[in-house]
Amino acid sequence: MADLATERVRNVVLVGHSGAGTTSIADALLARAGVVPRAGRVDDGTSVLDTEPEAVKRRISLSIGFAPFDWRASDGATYRVNLLDTPGYADFEGEVEAAMSVADLAVFVVSAVDGVEVTTERLWRAAVRRRLPRMVFVNKEDKERADFHAVLEQLRATFGAGFAPLELPLGEAGTLHGIADVLSEQAFEYEPGGTHHTEPLPADVADEEHRLHDAVVEEIVAGDDDQLERYLSGDTLTVAELERTLRHEVLDGLEFPVLLGSAATGVGLDRLADFVCELGPSPLDRPATVLAGDEVVEVLADKGAKPLAHVFKTIVDPFVGQLSVFKVLSGTVRVDDHLVNSRTGTDERLHSLFVLRGKEQLPITEVGAGDIAAVAKLASVRTGDTLAPKGTPVRVEAPWTCVPQYGVAILPRTQADDDKLGSALARLQAQDPMLAVDRDEVTHQTVLRGLGDTHVTVAIERLARTFGVDVDIVPLRVPYRETIAGSADVEGKLKKQSGGHGQFAVVQLRVSPLPRGAGFEFVDAVVGGAIPRNLVPAVQKGVEEAMAAGGVHGLPVVDVRVECYDGKYHSVDSSEMAFKTAAALGLKEALARAGSVVLEPVSLLEVTVPAGVQGDVMGDITARRGRVMGTSAADHGEQVITAHVPTRELVRYAIELRSMTGGRGRYVARHAHDDVLPSNLVDAAARSHRRNGDGGGDQPDARAGGNGKGGNGRGNG
Repeated sequence: MADLATERVRNVVLVGHSGAGTTSIADALLARAGVVPRAGRVDDGTSVLDTEPEAVKRRISLSIGFAPFDWRASDGATYRVNLLDTPGYADFEGEVEAAMSVADLAVFVVSAVDGVEVTTERLWRAAVRRRLPRMVFVNKEDKERADFHAVLEQLRATFGAGFAPLELPLGEAGTLHGIADVLSEQAFEYEPGGTHHTEPLPADVADEEHRLHDAVVEEIVAGDDDQLERYLSGDTLTVAELERTLRHEVLDGLEFPVLLGSAATGVGLDRLADFVCELGPSPLDRPATVLAGDEVVEVLADKGAKPLAHVFKTIVDPFVGQLSVFKVLSGTVRVDDHLVNSRTGTDERLHSLFVLRGKEQLPITEVGAGDIAAVAKLASVRTGDTLAPKGTPVRVEAPWTCVPQYGVAILPRTQADDDKLGSALARLQAQDPMLAVDRDEVTHQTVLRGLGDTHVTVAIERLARTFGVDVDIVPLRVPYRETIAGSADVEGKLKKQSGGHGQFAVVQLRVSPLPRGAGFEFVDAVVGGAIPRNLVPAVQKGVEEAMAAGGVHGLPVVDVRVECYDGKYHSVDSSEMAFKTAAALGLKEALARAGSVVLEPVSLLEVTVPAGVQGDVMGDITARRGRVMGTSAADHGEQVITAHVPTRELVRYAIELRSMTGGRGRYVARHAHDDVLPSNLVDAAARSHRRNGDGGGDQPDARAGGNGKGGNGRGNG
């Protein structure tokens, strides 16, 4: 690939709802640009971009696909297009956010049959937050029930004004044969293979095209005072002049060009590439922002500056090892350069540089500002890291806004799997920051969390395929605890004689409950030497060990105050072990005498949903034994519901909320406090805790993992 100036680089992210055809468009553009002999197909597993076995099996994209190509546009210049194809399924939204963080233009792919779907809405708002320039490509114009005009109206109804249709279909559905160019008022007739020739406008679309031409030109010139004055005075503006103004309006987020075509037939794809090059911003137009301490600093894409790079994707390759994909924010990165990882302070030598195209790795010697490349074998670098010059510890802010909530417990199948599990999970997280791993100290389970059941299931499949670690998914157990119900004064006594030294210890304990979350408090109130000072710590240790071993129901004991105020000892037969045992017996007696209650964790739940389903969601929260604390209005007609809900009721909430809201609901849950478990659920909680290696859960529906399709199917994004 040629070395091009930064102003000729276009970093473009393809986004859209699952099934809209982003991957098919990327495959077709690679073929149209001549870098692959023919376009791959997602449906038959030959896509250049979806090559992972997990993606081929599901026929959906699971991660960012890299499709760079050089394109000679209609203006005669050659451009480098770094095309980033992204998943349309909601469980992999972290990949979309990572790609958006390095893109300078987002092309929203919308199905001409299905129109604007839920993922399109969610990602459009994400692009607005990032101030990312946007255009729309209406795909599948060759399919039955395709309706470009309906999609255009839906775009305006959903997102507001600013959509500028630059094309009209010539024919539609089975009769699609070309495109009418709104600005030049010419027809482009397509041949098999995606090439086209120019013809006069057909009579059946000429009137509509002329009306649309006038409307679009008026909208474009409204953003330029000089052009508006010329237009009102009767001057005819050239297509080049209009496109120059439109380019600035795209950059400023004022106008969103709407194009159309078909990835299957090739209609409109060459014009999509032309418009991406001619209307899309370059990295020079959109300086990167980095954090220098707490200060936000703009970084210009200057090839002559010191090299600075942002790693936005990590790939574990079975042959090359770890590949770190990065965008050069400034300077020029060359083979064998040394840069410092701002997170770790480690000096990193860049041994091998590549351009990635699907799974193909094209060696290069340098990469300039604004461009995208990959480097091999930076073992300590993970997704999100910044590689900076020595002495310049700047960093790029993490691009992710989604939080992993859905979790399953995993159990290694063999001892060999157990030995490798920790390091394999760490490498898996380096590859995908949307995965989180917790080790629950109460249930002793390893919990893998992601954005949904498909996300977690795919991660487990990658764990086996890439790292050779097999695990089983077991039901997720809730970390129940128990505490004393009242106060009790008890005696813990140990007296044994079996020849030689015996065992003797007596402790007088006053045991009482503490406020929720207070933990454990031990008070040494012994006076007069009833227990020697060197043996009092053994009393505390014995109480703590007994609390960890479990109370009446076998659950760990918390929120207890234990006061040791008296006791007896023997100069020969007393020992630390004897006092530990006596203290443990005393605590058990106190729990038996005063009674105990089981505590369950309660989460603070914040759910954001469309106003139309607010009542249904609040009713569902109540059915989960939740208490709604309040509601508040959010943007885009949404409502935020705040509630306290028992954690056991949220095991599958990520999937169930998605189904309940048609994929439009999202939530964040975090631990709030422990509360008393209703008596009718105590036995089930105790049984759940007693099951150890089998990972038994306390919920009959706590099925983890799923079938890889997830939630509400395709309609969930």
